[in-house]
Amino acid sequence: MIVARPLAAALAICLSFATAALAQPKPEHGDEVYQPSVGQAGKDVIWVPTPDSLVTQMLQAAKTTKDDLVFDLGSGDGKIPIAAAKQYGAKSVGIEYNPDMAELARRNAKRAGVDNLVTIITGDIFKEDFTRATVVTMYLLPDLNLKLRPIILKMKPGTRVTSHQFHMGDWDPDESFTQEYRNAYLWIVPAEVAGEWQIREESGGFQGTLSLSQRYQKVGGTLTLPNGKPQPLLGASLRGDKLWFSFVDGENNLRTGTVTVAGAKLFGDLSLSGRTTNVTGARK
Repeated sequence: MIVARPLAAALAICLSFATAALAQPKPEHGDEVYQPSVGQAGKDVIWVPTPDSLVTQMLQAAKTTKDDLVFDLGSGDGKIPIAAAKQYGAKSVGIEYNPDMAELARRNAKRAGVDNLVTIITGDIFKEDFTRATVVTMYLLPDLNLKLRPIILKMKPGTRVTSHQFHMGDWDPDESFTQEYRNAYLWIVPAEVAGEWQIREESGGFQGTLSLSQRYQKVGGTLTLPNGKPQPLLGASLRGDKLWFSFVDGENNLRTGTVTVAGAKLFGDLSLSGRTTNVTGARK
């Protein structure tokens, strides 16, 4: 009897462990069987997570708000979509090729309590449509950035794009910043403004032909006055769909234009000595 008691107790303990094990869900595709390691190979890049402080600075530079739709290209464990949702309340989408990594990102979003705002797509960034985004984030290689650049340049003017570490070739960034010895860059997708525009004040006063040349967000050109004399544009600047320029009119007055470009039309203001009038224009 003395021997039987501990044996019975041991059997009972073994039976309880067996019952508990049967009751547990199978850890298939769970954290127990998949944990990524820094430097592991992916489809086109190795996985190296962006530091939290740089994630925050990238999203701040893009002026992310709850009204944005953020797409992270190659989202890994979901860090950036989760941060955009948690810190700014933005709807966020991550595109991740590795199905195990994508599933981990979904679990991370749920653990962070933002799975209602975060969607993780298991897919290829070159096949999935991300052109609805108002903010794009990425940590890819330079050749991948260049491959994506034509798609990005056709997105809605004003879309903000941030890249950890790597450039977009000869498309200079609008801003650059450093955090924890890591570099990051911001681009604002520019409107297509190159060509000739007929502009006039709605009051029926000034009118002229605005001739613009463009290379990404850098613009220059002339404004031809009614007397046929072209005046060089001074300080021309383009940021998204907003264009600023100054010129000297036929009476030697400095005028400044602040206009919004919408396809083949533009509208905004012309200012002269503190007086502002409405101006409109159409591409010729």
